[in-house]
Amino acid sequence: MPVGEVQIRRMVIEDVHQVMNVEHAAFTTPWTPQAFYNELLNNHFAHYIVAMVDQRVVGYCGTWVIIDEAHITNVAVHPDYHGRKIGHTLMQEMMNISRYYGANKMTLEVRASNLIAQALYHKLGFKKHGIRQGYYTDNNEDAIIMWVNLNETA
Repeated sequence: MPVGEVQIRRMVIEDVHQVMNVEHAAFTTPWTPQAFYNELLNNHFAHYIVAMVDQRVVGYCGTWVIIDEAHITNVAVHPDYHGRKIGHTLMQEMMNISRYYGANKMTLEVRASNLIAQALYHKLGFKKHGIRQGYYTDNNEDAIIMWVNLNETA
């Protein structure tokens, strides 16, 4: 198992190359570098953080905060670093950031088959509130829509 302490900080443009390593390891249809540049440079609703271990980006999380709602855009941890609660730490920090920027509730979509992620979100207080049929374009898989009231979590 990789060693080193996990540190969370804001994502910067210089992180995109390493974020792409995580993106390609985690997703069958990864975002492009340009998508991340656009989020960081042009989207004033967007907030992104990275998890660092030994100067390496091993995970990241992004959200849009619009008025009083936050929407998780992506969260990923490199498979080499699974099982270290990095996803949990990223989500907790993003929930705190979203509260800071005025969000009272948060939503996300998760693959119906991703039971590990669903269990994490349940631990954080998220509840299922619907399904987006055929949401994922790579295999037409359904997405489960989950919400949490940020005022009821710590």
